[in-house]
Amino acid sequence: EKKYLKTRFSKLKLLIIDEISMVSPELFSSMDLILRGFKGTDVPFGGVQVVISGDFFQLPPVSKEPKEKRFAWQSSAWKALELQTCYLQEKFRQDEDRLIQILNDIRSGTISESSEKFLAERHEKELTSHFTPTKLYTHNVDVDRINLAELEKLPGEAKLFVYESKGSQKNIEKIFKSSLVLEELALKKGAVVIFIKNNTEEGYVNGTTGTVEGFSPIDNMPIVRTTEGKKIKLDLEDWSLENESGTVTATVSQVPLRLAWAITIHKSQGMTLDAAEIDLSKTFETGQGYVALSRIRSIEGLRLKGLNTMALRVDPLILHVDERIRQASKKASDIIESMSVDDLQKTFDSHISQLGGIVSKEKIEEERENIKAGKPSHSAYATPTHIKTKHLIEKSDTLIKLAQNRGLSKGTVVQHLLRIKEEDPKIDINKYKPSREVFEKVGGAVLKLQTKKFKDDFTDDGKLKLKPVFDALGGEVSYDDIKVCMLFLD
Repeated sequence: EKKYLKTRFSKLKLLIIDEISMVSPELFSSMDLILRGFKGTDVPFGGVQVVISGDFFQLPPVSKEPKEKRFAWQSSAWKALELQTCYLQEKFRQDEDRLIQILNDIRSGTISESSEKFLAERHEKELTSHFTPTKLYTHNVDVDRINLAELEKLPGEAKLFVYESKGSQKNIEKIFKSSLVLEELALKKGAVVIFIKNNTEEGYVNGTTGTVEGFSPIDNMPIVRTTEGKKIKLDLEDWSLENESGTVTATVSQVPLRLAWAITIHKSQGMTLDAAEIDLSKTFETGQGYVALSRIRSIEGLRLKGLNTMALRVDPLILHVDERIRQASKKASDIIESMSVDDLQKTFDSHISQLGGIVSKEKIEEERENIKAGKPSHSAYATPTHIKTKHLIEKSDTLIKLAQNRGLSKGTVVQHLLRIKEEDPKIDINKYKPSREVFEKVGGAVLKLQTKKFKDDFTDDGKLKLKPVFDALGGEVSYDDIKVCMLFLD
């Protein structure tokens, strides 16, 4: 399994982390350590490019114990990344000025009189008939009570759908804890439901709402009419758990629905709702009001049951970090705006090329034609970036020259050489050997560390980490030069 993982991680160039507010500092740091280990380097996230998206005004991870640090940006791994920031301003879920103003006020930490007035006008407001509001509550007990009561009001006997599963009970329990799937789902004709799985081919996504119109006479599966008017006959969906090698260890099969007269605010995160009846009278955590109100598209789809003093508050820490993120984004924006169009294009092209992409308009058009004709895509025949470096070794007398010829940094080229040497141990790269003084310093430090054999100084597969060598040399030799020396040390 470790060999499989090493192969898989060796190909990893880009890591995308979405919904960053839901990532704890511990999980974020774990990702960093795992990638450093598999990549065999002490640079943040193993040198993999990291793209992070999300909104810290959303709710943090649920924790059984109160924690001093709850957000990913509070971890040392976050600081080490030295992220470039782009603060997105345009809202796509909401297109109505009053609701946008309320949400912006919450984000600023100050609720204006006009926002208070807008909210007051929505208190116990009856919605127009074409809205079927989902009730959002802060506590599970309220949600369960309302859903069961509403189901009981409907005539007829409920149909019960019980999950099917494969795998160990321990892994099956993990699936239930990490998803919205239910062990048992009771439905009746007329039940208000919400989809909890993405299936664009069938016409629904996580958060689509609708009403049960009936049940199939063939297999008894529910038939749902969505709020948009689409009729969908449901089938079982699978929720699976994979191990480190990508093998499925457990699967739960169930109807991808939940009763949706009411759901908790935590479970609504990430959803888009046409209408919601929101009760914030028992708000117990900052941010819950913001998450609940930001689920809906328009204030016309809001019926507010109540507010307490905490409902519209946000964590002061979030206000602080949000200002820092805005400033960082402004700084990055100023740098980009100061660049000429040509420099900007060169930077863009270089980045795409390093990731193995193509930038030539002619080649992109050729790629389109190949795809239409069913020929292999660019990814199937593109030359790996380290092989491009290998082809230039003969023409490049020094590392600096090699980096210049490739249009890459010295550090990236050194990473390529490490991989080239691993794949082709007989290749002659002696011309890149460091000076005798540097080589002897690094060699001596490596020998001492290998003799001491401190467990923390080595990766799981027995390779000496770079940081202990760097520290042993008192920072006198750069990481890049240490890596180059390692190429010539047996």
